[in-house]
Amino acid sequence: MAEIRFEGAGVTAGGRTILGPTELVLREQRIAVIGGNGSGKSTLARLVNGLVEPTVGQVLVDGLDTVRQGAQVRRRVGFCFTDPSAQLVMPTCVEDVELSLRKRLPRAERRAAALATLERFGLADRADVSVHALSGGQRQMLALAGVLAVEPDVVIADEPTTLLDLANTRRIGDLLLSLPQQLILVTHDLDLAARCDRVLVVEDGAVRYDGAARDAVADYVGSVV
Repeated sequence: MAEIRFEGAGVTAGGRTILGPTELVLREQRIAVIGGNGSGKSTLARLVNGLVEPTVGQVLVDGLDTVRQGAQVRRRVGFCFTDPSAQLVMPTCVEDVELSLRKRLPRAERRAAALATLERFGLADRADVSVHALSGGQRQMLALAGVLAVEPDVVIADEPTTLLDLANTRRIGDLLLSLPQQLILVTHDLDLAARCDRVLVVEDGAVRYDGAARDAVADYVGSVV
């Protein structure tokens, strides 16, 4: 597992604290981040691969600074957004996965690798279908396939089941928790969070509770009742 260090890392914008200075060391395979809307949990997750840069302190992924060595960090840390349309940019499914592979494989090898990835995620028959013709669950699966095609060490999933129905929520959740990669999962699904190894509860721009999954979930539920 990677070692992810928050060394006083925080974010302010427009005079407002989005995430206060935070000290964390994350080494577990499955880490969930829970909290209310606007609590700062997505900001915390986005700091890990440099989508958001700290205004104070620093974040290190196995010693790599997410600001100074951002390109190296992003090769190791994949990010899956809540809305897959934020990352599905090519006309067809196979082309979208090929795009993910552009820095990893020469052009002549990309299509075969992309097709193999689609097969792995049950989307082989959708290869030449428009990404806009997919169901919500298929779009999220395709977005995740594109992230995993480049074999990152760490996968960050930011509320990946929020827009899905129950069946697809379970399917995507089970897939994420079965990954060999280290997972940082931002979620409102407390059942999913409880299946992780460690849970961070974020409230008002700070990590208020950090502990074993079921204890952290119980603490969060108690705080909002």
